[in-house]
Amino acid sequence: MAGLNTTTPTPTEITVHQQSRVLEVAFSDGARFRIPFELMRVYSPSAEVKGHGAGQETLQTGKREVLITGLEPVGHYAVQPQFSDGHNTGLYSWDYLYELGANEARMWQDYEARLAAAGADRDQPMAAKVVGSASTGCH
Repeated sequence: MAGLNTTTPTPTEITVHQQSRVLEVAFSDGARFRIPFELMRVYSPSAEVKGHGAGQETLQTGKREVLITGLEPVGHYAVQPQFSDGHNTGLYSWDYLYELGANEARMWQDYEARLAAAGADRDQPMAAKVVGSASTGCH
């Protein structure tokens, strides 16, 4: 998770727009961003998406239609959205929301490049994760 930077502006208004699938965030410096839910979901700061280190990221697909079904405050520094696909473990600090809004175009380009490199597209369903092999012990 991006840490809370004391120089980052703080939100003055947060609005969930279900129909257009964007989170509108106004900041104390006058900036206002309309962050698509899909972008938030594919760039979730959770370990499930980011992994626990470089190279452990999980490429997210099939998130174009994702909705935010809940948005909970976390202290005075973040929000935790619940997404319609069941994902709810990402904490979006104010500085991370600002980064998503300010760098949206570049982040979309990076995401599309990662999809292309993986031979995937935005709408293909996520592959099922193999957690490990289970053995019944029966022969």
